Amino acid sequence: MITSSLSKEIETIRGSLTQYRKENIYKDLISFIDLTTLNSTDTNTTVRAMAEKVNNFKNLYPEFPYVASICTYPNFSSLIKEVLKVPGVKITAVGGCFPASQSFDEIKTAECRIAVEKGADEIDIVLPLNKFMDNRYEDVYNELSLLREATKGATLKIILETGALREPEIIAKACDIAMECGADFLKTSTGKLEPAATPEAAHIMCSKILEKYRKDGTMTGFKPAGGIATIDDALMYYAIADKVLGNKWLTPEYFRIGASRLANKLLSQVIGYEVTYF
Repeated sequence: MITSSLSKEIETIRGSLTQYRKENIYKDLISFIDLTTLNSTDTNTTVRAMAEKVNNFKNLYPEFPYVASICTYPNFSSLIKEVLKVPGVKITAVGGCFPASQSFDEIKTAECRIAVEKGADEIDIVLPLNKFMDNRYEDVYNELSLLREATKGATLKIILETGALREPEIIAKACDIAMECGADFLKTSTGKLEPAATPEAAHIMCSKILEKYRKDGTMTGFKPAGGIATIDDALMYYAIADKVLGNKWLTPEYFRIGASRLANKLLSQVIGYEVTYF
């Protein structure tokens, strides 16, 4: 059950959003976006077009930063590596049999390893809920450790699917295990289950990230994703990261947003008319 103190903290942060409604923060938010397409209808043609839009972005919008990465299913990693010409924009692949994580460990690890071999800089995997929700924590640890080894050299984001976990202490437990296994980022959701990202879950995750940082100096990144449809949604997660973790987390190295609709809205907000570039 979400405590009254956490609910009050969330409302306090929500009440502070006015201070974040600034052009420079809107531009920063663009630089945090993992530009994502995860549809069964994705094709080489549509993914290539997406990467080309990132390549050409500065020609039309020179005053804006590039997005942080392009995120797709792993079979498109080599295509994006071929097409993408922008230094600094990462190639992100979902792996480990995303979004359900329901398969054999050998299949999950092979998929992640191949994605990295094909050019993925970052891999987003899902905490194995089939094991975690059965209290098989050692099995969870063993699987995530295998996936960490399979993604050696790449950034590993572990998706907790917090909407399925719900209780604060269970979310906290998932954070602890993921970070013990070497997660570079904690991510809220796949976006395939409801509820997806929530401010309450985000606050718990950021608090656990801070706890680990204070314990051993490790800066684990944070990525809210799922259902982030409006600018104020994004600002809420930005504000939570700012209030809980501090400004040094607010860079693409440690803060990402998984959103497929947000970039156009941020461009439109700053420019002053509707933009449908992405």
